[in-house]
Amino acid sequence: MSDVSDWYLQQAYGVRFEWGAGGAERVAGGVGCLVVVDVLSFTTSVNVAVEAGTRVHPYAWRDETASVFARDNAAELAVGRRAVTPASPWSLSPAALRRAPFTPRLVLPSPNGSAIAAAAAGSTVVAGCLRNASAVGRWLALHGYGTLERPLAVIAAGERRPDGSLRPGLEDLMGAGAVIAALRATGCAGPLSPEAAAARTAYTGTPDAAGAVAACSSALELAQSGFADDVAIAVEVDASTTVPVLTDGAFTAGTHTAGSPLDGAAHTGPVHPTPPD
Repeated sequence: MSDVSDWYLQQAYGVRFEWGAGGAERVAGGVGCLVVVDVLSFTTSVNVAVEAGTRVHPYAWRDETASVFARDNAAELAVGRRAVTPASPWSLSPAALRRAPFTPRLVLPSPNGSAIAAAAAGSTVVAGCLRNASAVGRWLALHGYGTLERPLAVIAAGERRPDGSLRPGLEDLMGAGAVIAALRATGCAGPLSPEAAAARTAYTGTPDAAGAVAACSSALELAQSGFADDVAIAVEVDASTTVPVLTDGAFTAGTHTAGSPLDGAAHTGPVHPTPPD
C-alpha cells in the first residue's frame, strides 16, 4: 500500500494533470516531462516568439534582477504590457511580440509560467497552448512521453489572486485539455489519470472551445484593458506546429523523431473524444 502522502502523485497513470506551481512541484519528481500551459499569455507568447526563431529565457521575477539576467544572457528583456515603448517593444503580449523587431534572445519574466518551468526538477519542459496543442500532442507521442514507463504531467498555470492563492482559469483548463486530447488521439499514451481525463473531456465536450476562452473572465479582463489582440492570438487553435522545449535554460523549437509513423501527421480543430481509458 502506498504512503498516504503519495495520494496526489497520480502514479498509476502515464498522463497526469495538476494546477499551478505548487502542483508542478508536487508531481515533477515522478515524471519525465512537464507541459506548462498558460494560455493568457506566457506559453502563447513563448510559442509566438519561438515560432519566429527567438530563444526565450523564462525568468520568474519581474524586477531589477531581470535586467541583470538579460544582460548576462545577451538577451533583450520583455517588459510589462503597458510598458512597451519604441526602445523596449518586447513584452508578455503575443501581439506586441509579433509587432516587435526580431531578436535572437529574449528574457520573458512571468512569475507564474516561469515558476512552473523552474519546478521541473530535471524533467523535460514543453510550452503548450491552444495554438500548438495538436503539435505538442504529436511531439510528446514521438518522444515516448505519456506512458507508465515515461509519464508526463500537464500543468495548467491558472492565475494568482491578490492574496496569492490560485485561481483556476478556464483558458488553461481548455489548453491543457486540448494537449491531453491530442496526445490521447495518437493512441500512443495512457492511461490518463481521472484528473487528466476530466481536463480532456472539458475540452472535447465544449462545442466552441476558442469561443469559450475568448469569453472567459481572464480574456475579458485583457480585452477591456486594451489587449483584445492578445486574446485573438491565444485562441488561434492549432495555428502553430512549433513546440517550444526548454533547452539549456531557454525555450527553442523541439525536433521531431526521424522515421516515426507520426511524422507529418496533421490535425485541425478540436480532437474528438477517444474511448474511455
